[in-house]
Amino acid sequence: MKVRDRMAKDVITVDMDTSITEAFRLMKENRVRRLPVMEKGKLAGIVTLSDLNRAAPSSATSLSIHELNYLLAKTKIKDIIPKNQQLFTVRPENYIETAAKIMRQNAVSGLPVVDHHGRLVGIITETDLFDALIDILGVKKPHSRIDIYVLDQQGGLAEVAQMVASKGINILNTVLYYEEKKGKYKIILRIEDLKCGPILEELKNRGYEIESVIIREFGDEC
Repeated sequence: MKVRDRMAKDVITVDMDTSITEAFRLMKENRVRRLPVMEKGKLAGIVTLSDLNRAAPSSATSLSIHELNYLLAKTKIKDIIPKNQQLFTVRPENYIETAAKIMRQNAVSGLPVVDHHGRLVGIITETDLFDALIDILGVKKPHSRIDIYVLDQQGGLAEVAQMVASKGINILNTVLYYEEKKGKYKIILRIEDLKCGPILEELKNRGYEIESVIIREFGDEC
């Protein structure tokens, strides 16, 4: 799955001369927490709700409401955006795990998406990544989840998949990762059949370590 499959394409932006008042309004009306900042038609930075809140006067101020509104209207994005802001972006053709890695490494919750010409074409946020993860894992459908440990050797996943297929059961998805504490690979197997007794028996007969089994009749949990 690529960034272009999950990014928001209708991006709400501001420019350097946009007031804080206007930026607050745009975020509220469009239910977003970050706005790309444009300068002369090019992406120049990004401003978040936290940035605006930090720039706004404290609730303990002695200013009147009219004075506060005047101050917010007078303060521009260019007055609060860091002069040398490090801007992290991603390309639409990048995979979503690349976007997730950039966000995680740099502690940001959203990335402007730019094409190879540097033009802003979208934005992807942590919420988009969470939604993608839910779809990838297939947890919206009723299913049985079986967590299995396999040794670090070739063919473990293939053998499990072939065994399930031989019983005429569809696999919704599988996740495989190495668990260092156990020194083994863990397979999270989701199958369409809610009656997984025969599969569990076969796995045990073949010596697989079954950690847990969860039946989800309504697919609203993983």
